[in-house]
Amino acid sequence: MVTREQVRHVARLAKLSLAPEEVERLAGQLGEILDYIALLDEVESDTGEELTHVAVPERPLRADEPGACLPRPEILALAPRADDETMHVPPVLDGGGA
Repeated sequence: MVTREQVRHVARLAKLSLAPEEVERLAGQLGEILDYIALLDEVESDTGEELTHVAVPERPLRADEPGACLPRPEILALAPRADDETMHVPPVLDGGGA
């Protein structure tokens, strides 16, 4: 069973504001999802291997090879704030600076 406090904690991590009725509803829904995952965990696999996903790739992935990079000025122009060398972005941990 997922508690209301666990739902509030996850909402806080996701920076979501939830009304009390949403917390109650989501606690029930998340509990059902976790129960279903536990049920799936009991399924025996014919291969003996763990499934990481259900989709089987139809073609192999391409080789991961380095390519050309964007020029530094273009990259720095995408940042909320930047100086000549460094991007300055808002913190995302510890409450996001709010």
